[in-house]
Amino acid sequence: MATSSKDRKVWFCTSCGNESPKWMGRCPACGEWNTMVEQTVATGKNPGRQAVRQPSGYRPMHLREIDSSAECRMSLGMAEVDRLLGGGIVKGSLVLVGGEPGIGKSTLSLQIPLSSPGMKTLYVSGEESARQVKMRADRLGGDDSNCFIFSETDMGAILAQAEELRPDLMVVDSVQTMFSANVESSAGSVSQIKEVTAMLLHFAKVTGIPVILIGHITKDGYIAGPKILEHIVDVVLQFEGDNKGSYRLLRSIKNRFGSTSELAVFEMTGKGLREVTNPSEMLIPMHGEGLSGTAICAMLDGLRPFLFEVQALVSTAAYGTAQRSATGFDVRRLNMLLAVLEKRAGFKLNMKDVFLNMAGGMRVSDPACDLAVVCAVLSSNFDFAIPENVCFAGEVGLSGEIRPVNQTERRVTEAARLGFRKIYISSFSSVDNSPKGIEIVRVSDIPALVRNLFKG
Repeated sequence: MATSSKDRKVWFCTSCGNESPKWMGRCPACGEWNTMVEQTVATGKNPGRQAVRQPSGYRPMHLREIDSSAECRMSLGMAEVDRLLGGGIVKGSLVLVGGEPGIGKSTLSLQIPLSSPGMKTLYVSGEESARQVKMRADRLGGDDSNCFIFSETDMGAILAQAEELRPDLMVVDSVQTMFSANVESSAGSVSQIKEVTAMLLHFAKVTGIPVILIGHITKDGYIAGPKILEHIVDVVLQFEGDNKGSYRLLRSIKNRFGSTSELAVFEMTGKGLREVTNPSEMLIPMHGEGLSGTAICAMLDGLRPFLFEVQALVSTAAYGTAQRSATGFDVRRLNMLLAVLEKRAGFKLNMKDVFLNMAGGMRVSDPACDLAVVCAVLSSNFDFAIPENVCFAGEVGLSGEIRPVNQTERRVTEAARLGFRKIYISSFSSVDNSPKGIEIVRVSDIPALVRNLFKG
């Protein structure tokens, strides 16, 4: 006699997916507050997924018997995306792309099969009808001769069609709209997202077909669903940028087959996303000469050096309490740098408002940006314009010293290539092969920087 399934109520943490029989204010697994949600699950015999069918004769292998050659990769037809993935997408991998609504996730996922007609692609849309996807494909252009559209949300039907079609690549848009009949809860719930992702991972590893999975994000900027979702997948790509502007940043947060913290820049146009091969041209100044409060930073994101503009505005506090605001930069680090300027260099900024902005919608975490932030703040405070052919790369310590940053030589080379004539770095940095046409100014601390830069 078959075991009948019974429904029961459980509580799931939306942050980590931890299960609890009752509501708790704080999750005991991850420590987050007010993240428990109630859901209905089925108990008893669950048909679930069958075990992975391995080839006959499959057995545990000794470590020295395993082939450690490079993974088999496929080009997606977009050079920047291939570079971000480490040279192309690996067969059997599961790639998660997250971002805000309207940022361009669906556009990018549809441009990939249109840019690589030699690769058979199954595009699964749970948010749009096949006709809507066709209209968007006509607007984007490209070759659609080998792209198949399937508008469905049932994972059983989707995997059955994928088994029959046997594509080279499958795109699922989005994981929050898919559901499995094995789980008795609505689509987008914690249990459904975990089950759907596990089914797609099982499919990718058994068949060797790579899967690109689109995911929504929460208002806090994290990918919606349990944190285990990011642990299951092989690659996590995050779309960033202001959806009201034209530029988008695709950042590699996790990559089991390549380096992390890589960055690709795209421009949203009427015909889809255009790859920006030289982001420095986008992020350098777009104004005339003689403007105070700006400084150019030579930053390194992953393995890619590029230059961008740091903007600062210092003004007298109008309401007695000074304001500190930073866009694209950690406001706590800004407060630290302002404290260093006051304690070590004698600049009284405690009664002045300080506003900081990273141009181009950048979010910066590279310590090499410290020197440019300090120079932009001082430039606005003195109302002294920094020459446009000068850039900076250095970390500022609590004692006011300017510390060296990694791969300084690559930053200097990129600055020289873009026509900069002078770069300020730490006096402790070593540059073996200095490129021609650029002067390297070495400074040891903030007072030495001020004496050299603002001596006029």
